[in-house]
Amino acid sequence: MASGRTAEGRLSVEDLSVEVSGAATADNGLPGGAPADDRLPGVVRRRLATVDARLDARSWLATGVVVLIAGILRFLDLADPKGKIFDETYYAKDAYGLISRGVEWNYKDGNASYVVHPPLGKWLIGLGEWAFGYQDAESHVSVPGHLITTAPEFGWRFSAAVVGTLSVLLLVRIGRRLFRSTALGCAAGLLLALDGFHLVLSRTALLDIFLLFFILAAFGAIVLDRDARRRRWARALDAGLDPTVGGRAGRPAGGWRTWPWWRLAAGVLLGCACAVKWSALYFVPAFALLVLLWEVGVRHSAGAPRPWRDALLYELPWMALAGVLMFGTYLATWSGWLLTDDGYYRLASNYPGAPLSDTPVIGPLINLFEYHRAAYGFHTGLDDPHKYQSWPWQWLLLGRPVAFHWSSDGPCGAASCAAEILLLGTPLLWWSFLPALVALTWLGLARRDWRAGAILLSVAAGLLPWFWFALDGRTMFSFYTAPALPFLVLAVVYVLGAVASPARAGANAARAPAPGEPGYDRRLVGGVVVGAYMLLVALCFAYFYPIFVGTVMPYADWSARMWLGGRWI
Repeated sequence: MASGRTAEGRLSVEDLSVEVSGAATADNGLPGGAPADDRLPGVVRRRLATVDARLDARSWLATGVVVLIAGILRFLDLADPKGKIFDETYYAKDAYGLISRGVEWNYKDGNASYVVHPPLGKWLIGLGEWAFGYQDAESHVSVPGHLITTAPEFGWRFSAAVVGTLSVLLLVRIGRRLFRSTALGCAAGLLLALDGFHLVLSRTALLDIFLLFFILAAFGAIVLDRDARRRRWARALDAGLDPTVGGRAGRPAGGWRTWPWWRLAAGVLLGCACAVKWSALYFVPAFALLVLLWEVGVRHSAGAPRPWRDALLYELPWMALAGVLMFGTYLATWSGWLLTDDGYYRLASNYPGAPLSDTPVIGPLINLFEYHRAAYGFHTGLDDPHKYQSWPWQWLLLGRPVAFHWSSDGPCGAASCAAEILLLGTPLLWWSFLPALVALTWLGLARRDWRAGAILLSVAAGLLPWFWFALDGRTMFSFYTAPALPFLVLAVVYVLGAVASPARAGANAARAPAPGEPGYDRRLVGGVVVGAYMLLVALCFAYFYPIFVGTVMPYADWSARMWLGGRWI
């Protein structure tokens, strides 16, 4: 039987004809690289195929190059500009309160701060302040770092730069898994590394880069869970399992080693995401639906007579346990508030008239609930006009980016100077998102590809809820797009892969066509198109780089980069 596994490192998505709940893939090999067994029909083997999980030094070397590029861009001159920019004025202060007192604290006024976002993102910002030092002239707070004393700006931006770099690493590996190509995985990571929106968030002490990271990590975990479950079924079928038999005899053997550990890890990661911003909740039902559909799909592929019933019966308890872990993780991030008496709304005696309780044990939980209810009321009632607010339908078009920093101080070699940090996606990349989503939808339906569905559903979870809030006139900003960004990049790379290498069937699918063979010219032209696109994105990023990092330049040079005029000013 000829293998259809894509050759390592090729710009290819030749296995795009895969199943959502039973359609065939182009991979004929046993998951994990095991030899074929005649007892398992070829069509079933193809449907249960997964990517070889063995360590590949070449793919990790390529990954390392992309991550190195991302890290250099994110850490270079990280302490500039000086002072707190945009919402750093809130989060850097809150982070220091957490690491010094366990809760967000207003050192200037000497009381607890009222905040409306959970604490985990600020805890992570605080780790950098603990390690490298913190300074706030307004509150007369100046402390050296426990590890190294540096410019304080480096301290409160350090964790964002680390997590931003790690998110590029995650996307490379997730892309490689999805597309079965190191080249396409690295293309996804490189596009994210060269995106101005991601770069600015990675160099600023805001919460959104942490939200992006945990959502992407949770997605990676459920993809690994899918692979692990399919390998489990493939091994059981090879060993003689008859899935038509009722009860335990018709399912793979159990035991703690076969628990869905990656699914449980996804629950923890989603708990971390919710502990950064509540908007992570929109991804919970989306990811749960993906897990359920994949479980139905593996049973359908294996030949189980009632895949929906069995998936609901045997997998919902595990999904419920993942939900418990998610809630427990979220609650654990509030430990500083729960274990001290200083937090806002922590003690009823400090807030007379508020519906709080001083009852031991249960009292803090009641007060935490009331705190959450007050914060929820703030979010739902947020409709104050803001200079940089925007609507969801503007975000992918870059209709109204947010200015994080502006200065007209020189020198720049001209009479008038400008230095700005603008939260702007690399235009050529972002203006590719909508066409890519349209093409992804068409390709996914035509090829019945589970990957297209997973990417589209994740994009929808990150964007569509904000259209609903727009009906209420809620104040929103373009950085709400952050958790959807990696999936938008995956959509672009999916289409690039389809352009570079059309799907081919049979024995020829295992290798690239040679000169003179059918498909060679198409593949050559596709590779040139993809290479040209990547080069143009890189050049576009380089052109806008000065307004991503606040480089001082002549005003005329800054003005030339305001392509959409007043919408970007």
